Amino acid sequence: MFSTTAKIGILGGGQLGKMLCEAASPWDLHTCVLETSADCPASTVCKELQVGDFRKYEDVMAFGQDKDLLTIEIEQVNTKALRELEAAGKTVHPRPAALEIIQDKGLQKQFYLERELPTAAFELFENEQALVAAIQEGRWKLPLVQKARTDGYDGKGVAILRRPEDLDNKLLQGPCLAEVLAPIRMEIAVIAARNANDEVAVYPPVEMDFHPEANLVEFLLCPARISPLEAARAEALAEQVIRAFDICGLLAVEMFLTTTGEILINEVAPRPHNSGHHSIDSAVTSQYQQHLRAICNLPLGDTAQTRAAVMLNLLGEAGHKGPVRYEGAAEALRIPGVYLHLYGKKMTAPFRKMGHVTITGHSSEAALQKAQQVKKLLKVIAQ
Repeated sequence: MFSTTAKIGILGGGQLGKMLCEAASPWDLHTCVLETSADCPASTVCKELQVGDFRKYEDVMAFGQDKDLLTIEIEQVNTKALRELEAAGKTVHPRPAALEIIQDKGLQKQFYLERELPTAAFELFENEQALVAAIQEGRWKLPLVQKARTDGYDGKGVAILRRPEDLDNKLLQGPCLAEVLAPIRMEIAVIAARNANDEVAVYPPVEMDFHPEANLVEFLLCPARISPLEAARAEALAEQVIRAFDICGLLAVEMFLTTTGEILINEVAPRPHNSGHHSIDSAVTSQYQQHLRAICNLPLGDTAQTRAAVMLNLLGEAGHKGPVRYEGAAEALRIPGVYLHLYGKKMTAPFRKMGHVTITGHSSEAALQKAQQVKKLLKVIAQ
């Protein structure tokens, strides 16, 4: 489907929705956004904005009635409504059935286990008390990773429990899973795309470096500093996973490279993803245009990197909350190969994602050196 009149409905109008609408603009695609706030990041670039809650059945049903195609920029949406819209003949990508599995990290892990896809050993628990009992009985030993089954995002919903006192101050409440703490050498991500013709395209793996306090990606390097064989294995696994879920659109597959040479699936996101932001400035086809190509069943674009890149997430500075001010932007933009992307959020808060910077260079290491300069110069503070 290539149509400038067909309505593409996007559930969510945050930064991912904004960049998706920006990618649709050169093709004059008709983007419609459902979001709770009239001044959300996507409000300045979409063709239509409907204020409503994408978590509520009634709002999603009302939004979907006149849309030709529905997609998401966030997983926490009402899948009951999406199932009914799909049954009524609307095209919905990703499939609501796949989305429901991904929304629940327990179901997601069982999905990998049943299909013999590599992931760290785990066990599901009804609540945190059941997990504590399993530790006290000796069935699980510290350290381990605890994950909330639902609503985790941007570093929330994950706790690494290393010592007994962590059970008092780090334990997550509610249904959860325990996962073996893998001997991680590096965390990487691979974005795969698939259209309804079963064409698949995979981006090169990216290497993720996390902020020590916020548990958010701070730097992202592409290409990842791994061997060609490891890259090929990771790309093949991402293709296997997107086919297993039968998803059209994008699927970001986060993986662990272990010290023993394994590649394990951590978790997935069926939408544009933080690990693909750099593709706007450093790939032949951005992840956002690729998502549109995939959900519209158009030929998929070339995923090759045109140059090495580092992506730096712009996070609100600790201790700053209020109307946002960007300090040092002019100085950062003097550095060659620096591309600044601000999301249009009016208020900053500690570790809130406010934008990102892509820094390009002749190698990942060269781009990383410039990115370290940008990090020192560019600060997100309150006025």
